Amino acid sequence: MLPIDALPQDDPTPGWFHTSQKRTPKPPLQGNASARFAVIGGGFTGLAAARQLAQNFPNDTVILIEGQQVGFGTSGRNAGFLIDVPHDISSPDYIGDPKIAKQILELNQTGQKILFDLVQQHNIVDAQLRHVGKYQAAVEDEGVRVLEAYRGGLEKLGQPAELIDGKDLPGIVGSHFYKKALHTPGTMLVQPSGLVKGLADSLPANVQLFEDMPITAIEYGAKTVLHHASGTVTADTLVLANNHFGTHFGFMHQRILPMFTYGSLTRPLTAEEQARIGGKDFWGIIPADPFGTTSRRTHDNRILIRNSFTFNADGRFKEGATERFRKAHRLSFERRFPDIKDVPFEYTWGGGLGMTRNGNSFFGELRPNVYGALGCNGLGTVRGTAMGTLLADLIAGKRHPLSDFLLSVEKPNMNPPEPFLSIGVNFTLRRGMANAGMEA
Repeated sequence: MLPIDALPQDDPTPGWFHTSQKRTPKPPLQGNASARFAVIGGGFTGLAAARQLAQNFPNDTVILIEGQQVGFGTSGRNAGFLIDVPHDISSPDYIGDPKIAKQILELNQTGQKILFDLVQQHNIVDAQLRHVGKYQAAVEDEGVRVLEAYRGGLEKLGQPAELIDGKDLPGIVGSHFYKKALHTPGTMLVQPSGLVKGLADSLPANVQLFEDMPITAIEYGAKTVLHHASGTVTADTLVLANNHFGTHFGFMHQRILPMFTYGSLTRPLTAEEQARIGGKDFWGIIPADPFGTTSRRTHDNRILIRNSFTFNADGRFKEGATERFRKAHRLSFERRFPDIKDVPFEYTWGGGLGMTRNGNSFFGELRPNVYGALGCNGLGTVRGTAMGTLLADLIAGKRHPLSDFLLSVEKPNMNPPEPFLSIGVNFTLRRGMANAGMEA
C-alpha cells in the first residue's frame, strides 16, 4: 500500500468559484464501491476522461473522484482563456517546428470544440463563453519584438493575427498602458469555475461523482484499490487526471513542477466607472513577457489581474501568499487603469500549474490498467480536455492521429534533485518576475 503524502489544499478565496452559480456538491462515498473505471481528478482533464469513458462503455460504471469541490481547485482558478494557437516561448518565432505546431494547434482546437459543443448542448450559461479572441499586449520595445515575431510564426501556420497600435487600444481594453497588441481571433473566454461546475452537472448517468473525497492510499495489482476516509474504491482500470498530484501516486517522480500563480478580481465596476475607462465590455489580455500580467474584463464588469509565481513543492497553497501578491496586483491594476485606481479587489487567490522542463505532458499507460494525462503546462483548459477525451478513446481501443502524436512526443524531462531543484526554480522565478519590468 502506498500512502498519499500530499492531499489537495487550496486557499479559500477563489474569485471565479465564489462569483459563479452556487451548486450542491456531490457527497463523498460512504463505505466501499467497485467499478470498471475510476478517474481521479474532477478538473477539465478528469471530467473529459470520465465523460468519454462513460460514452465508450455505456453499460459500465465510471467513478469520478475529486479531492475538493468541483470548480474550487485548479480548473476553477485559471484566467479562463481557451486558447487555440501554439505559443512556444523557447522559439524565436514562438512557433518552433511547424509540424509539431500544427499538431498542437489541432489539439487545442479539438479541446475548444469539445467544450464549445458541451456548453451549447447542455446550456451551461454560467460558463459565460464568448468567442472574442485574445490580445497579447506589450508595454516595452522587447515585448513589441516578441509580438512581431509571433505574428510571423502564426502566418507560417496560416493563422490570422492582427497587430494593433497602442493609440487604438483604449477603445478596446479601456487602457492607455500598452504600446501594441497582437489580436488572435480564435480564443474563447469563459468563467472557468462556472464552466467546470456545468460540465460536472451534465455528466452521463453512468458516471458516479464523489467530491470532497481525497484518496489517502493506493494499492496496485490486478485491480487498483483506492483508500479514502471511510472505505475503498476498487477499479479494473484507473485514470490519473490530477496533474502534479499524480507524482504522489507513484508516477512521474521528479518530472512535474507544482507551480502556483495568483489572481485578483475587483468588485463589479459601477456604470460611472465603466464609462470612465471606456473600451469594450468583454476582453482578455495576456502579456508579451511570460512573467507579465494577464488581465480581463469579465461578463459581470469586474477586472481580473493575474501575475506572480511561486514554487510549492507539495502542490498546496502557502499561507500568506495571497496577501503578499495582492500588493503586486494592486500596482499592476493601478498602472493599467489609473482612472479607476481606487476600485478595490474583492477576491485574491492562488492556483496550481503542473509544469515540465521541456513543456511536454505525459499521456498514456503508466502501468498495466493505469493510465495518465498529467502535466498541463498552464494549458489545462483545452489541452486537458482534449487529452482526457483521447485517453478514454485509447483505453477503448480507438486510435486517433492526435493520440498517436501525444504518444510519440518526448516524455517530461527529469528534474534535478533537492535542494538544487528549489534553488534553481526559485532563482528563475525571481529573475523572470524582476526582468518583466513594466510588463508585470
